Amino acid sequence: MTEHPIFVFMALLILGYGLFSKQAERTLLTAPMIFVAVGLVTSLLDIDLLADGPKAGYVKVLAELTLMLVLFIDASTIDREKLKLDRSLPIRLLGIGLPVTMMIGALLAIPIFPEEKVLTLVLMAFILSPTDAALGQAVVTGQRVPQRIRQTINVESGLNDGIALPPILVCLAILSGDAGEGVEVSYWLGFVAKQFVFGPIIGSLVGWLGGWLVEKASRKGWMNHTYQMLASLSIAILSYSVAELIHGNGFIAAYFAGLMLGTRTEAIRARIREFGEAESQIMVLFIFLLFGMLLVPLSYPYWDWQAWAYAILSLTVIRMVPVAISLIGSGLKPKTVWFIGWFGPRGIASVLYLLMTVLRLDSPGYERLISVITLTVLLSIFLHGLTAVPLTRIFNDEKDC
Repeated sequence: MTEHPIFVFMALLILGYGLFSKQAERTLLTAPMIFVAVGLVTSLLDIDLLADGPKAGYVKVLAELTLMLVLFIDASTIDREKLKLDRSLPIRLLGIGLPVTMMIGALLAIPIFPEEKVLTLVLMAFILSPTDAALGQAVVTGQRVPQRIRQTINVESGLNDGIALPPILVCLAILSGDAGEGVEVSYWLGFVAKQFVFGPIIGSLVGWLGGWLVEKASRKGWMNHTYQMLASLSIAILSYSVAELIHGNGFIAAYFAGLMLGTRTEAIRARIREFGEAESQIMVLFIFLLFGMLLVPLSYPYWDWQAWAYAILSLTVIRMVPVAISLIGSGLKPKTVWFIGWFGPRGIASVLYLLMTVLRLDSPGYERLISVITLTVLLSIFLHGLTAVPLTRIFNDEKDC
């Protein structure tokens, strides 16, 4: 372990921040901000583990495992009974808002970057379409925000990662030449169908069966509290792996495993959730540290006015207009529509998909795509982090939406 000082450094950083984490909650600074900033400073040092940059194998594995756990834990916190009663908002955001976001993102990118390939810009728009509620943690955990709105933002963030993945993979296959010239449209239709059918089915089955087994074993006194907590990691990995094995979407499977977790006892669910949250939090912070160390230094030489313009548009117009369109007729107050539109941070999912792109497209010519996505995520980390707590104060009570 001491041969890789970055891990020792990460351990010290987590311990150091943890000592003052309670105090940090009273400020506008968030853990992602601090870890990205430290990563930027650390990138100036000569560390062997950073020599391969974002193409290092451990980076992709870490990012995928992080996203998998975050999706599973996010879903496990959703109250399914309440969601059944009020599922219209997530359906609107995912069924209308997300596709419109992808479309507007691509259409605005074409005139801003006329020198780039259209398909490259489409891929960039797709990668920047998923949201990451964790960057505005106060929004999904704070009691000032009505539960209906918190749950809507959480569900959207959990599902849009997986929904955006199939078109991203199609773009990557075409750009990398994997698709070939003779591939028919039916192949891609079948591919996308598998992603949306196998993933949810496998995830639901593994989540329900895994939770049911934990519930039964715990009630019979066979399973202690430690292994109840460890079950979160096991169920998330199993659902992801089985889905991927049969060409389903592993991330969607992990989310549905958490959503359909077959554990009814609240104490057991709390242990699974608590341990999973701790695991995923460590890994998320590690990703943010590496983001500052690897991707930002690689990208900042390309941050011209075009990159800044698109990054700002991505966090505002490209996100907020589709949200407003999707919520027409929902009965929500204008301030609530604006609130949901603003809190669509770009985070872990975009970073993971960017890393997939870097690894898959092993050739020059994609510097613009990498730099714009990195800048957008960097701005989101700080802008959404700084505004999360202040903007929750626009709500007066639970029904004020």
